[in-house]
Amino acid sequence: PMSSAGPKKHTQSPITTGTSTFAMKFDGGVIMAADTLGSYGSLARYTNVQRIMKVNETSVLAAGGDIADFQFLQEVITQKQIDEDCRDDGFTLKPKALHSWLTRVLYNRRSKFDPLWNIFLVGGIEGDEPYLGYVNLQGTAFTETLLATGLGGEMALPVMRRAMEKKGGLLNKEEAREVMLQCI
Repeated sequence: PMSSAGPKKHTQSPITTGTSTFAMKFDGGVIMAADTLGSYGSLARYTNVQRIMKVNETSVLAAGGDIADFQFLQEVITQKQIDEDCRDDGFTLKPKALHSWLTRVLYNRRSKFDPLWNIFLVGGIEGDEPYLGYVNLQGTAFTETLLATGLGGEMALPVMRRAMEKKGGLLNKEEAREVMLQCI
């Protein structure tokens, strides 16, 4: 029999969302940017939403999609990092491991028909190489040199590609910063 509270309900669509996130590898690292707008439906309601999280000295996370789901995962990742720090065993959460973990978490939630309505860009330094990965609410994941999400991403990717093609490879830090400022 059903309880008087009714059936368990899951979020069927996000309420407060953020959209555009940008990331690119450069020679020696990864640079990320995101707008700070939180939209409540079609209303541009919140103007200072931080959607980029420094996980540790080697990993950074950017999120598009539902702000509440991002904040939930932010708390989980923060606790995961605290646990890692308390172990004091010399190991840290690296970007590749974070990317893999997020893929499993998002796929698991999707399989339970209770997805976290987000797209994540994971960046950082893995060994001595820049690492940049993408994972969406279905748990689909891949790595790439340039990534962007949302409508702004559709406009920014050609700008980032053109800059890299013009240079003939990875940009340096200052060039990458200039390109990100153009995109934002």
